[in-house]
Amino acid sequence: MAAAPPVSVLFPARNAAATVDDALGSVLEQTDPDFEVIAVDDASSDDTLDRLRAWAARDRRVRVLARNGARGDLVAALERARAAARGAYLLRMDADDFAHPERLAACRPLLDADPALAAVSCLVRSFPGARVRPGRRRYDAWLNGLRTHEAMARERFVESPVAHPSVLLRACAVAAVGGYRRFAGPEDYDLWLRLFAAGARFAKVPRLLLFWREREGRLSRRCPRYGPAGFARARADAFARLLAGRPAALLGSGSAGRRMARELLARGVRVSFFVDRDPRKVGRSPYGVPVLGFEEALARRRGEVVLTAVNAWGARAAARRGLREAGLREGRDFFLGG
Repeated sequence: MAAAPPVSVLFPARNAAATVDDALGSVLEQTDPDFEVIAVDDASSDDTLDRLRAWAARDRRVRVLARNGARGDLVAALERARAAARGAYLLRMDADDFAHPERLAACRPLLDADPALAAVSCLVRSFPGARVRPGRRRYDAWLNGLRTHEAMARERFVESPVAHPSVLLRACAVAAVGGYRRFAGPEDYDLWLRLFAAGARFAKVPRLLLFWREREGRLSRRCPRYGPAGFARARADAFARLLAGRPAALLGSGSAGRRMARELLARGVRVSFFVDRDPRKVGRSPYGVPVLGFEEALARRRGEVVLTAVNAWGARAAARRGLREAGLREGRDFFLGG
């Protein structure tokens, strides 16, 4: 058997006949050619599998696996690809995106040079421009602004601090936390949070190397696991582990705050109070948890770790400013959340 390549590309594809050739072609045109592609057809009903097999017939680096079933299962497809991967590094790529030809060459040296790194990402851009909504543009800008491990770790409870198809992962680090997990939430965000909790370090190459296709039918738009409730479940799992028995407080008693309180309470976390600057909400008690004004909450705080639960980008900045001015230290006394 030929020696194992250093990099395995995890390439799940489902009903991607319109885009898979461009996506896979962009991977195979990498200037660093030493890799294998584990392409998993995820129960497609179009000719995606035929297209993948055609690529495999032309390029020996492509291995095609088929996952049969009545419906797609991205976690199963990813785990099947991971089980078949021989490389020490795992490059993620989706079948509707496009990679810069120097993506692997720019990211791989960072993992080679630093054994403590578990994941290397890059800057991303959503396309085509006519389909990209303002919220997605803000998300891209936020992602691209998080360029250090410290910045990504600091804001990990806001949203996913790296784009899934932009990462190059150390295979042993992924295996050490159990790989992709099937639960009622986003599998990529859950994986990042478990890696952070395990002490893994992240890096980001400050170059635009991944082009992220925006389309109406993408999984993140149509599957409930990628909605607010799914992200709240992932945050709650990670935040409960972080607290390790300490009490929590939630800044924001709107829908995001109440959703987070419900998830934390279900995990046995003591939520002492909500904090809210809206006088109309102060005095309420959703789930039996009192809503306090900002000053009263600070006076009553007895070691609670504060997690902000506000959705607006501007509101998060104001919450951070107010908590810092009150003497709380980010990353110890409070965390920004979504």
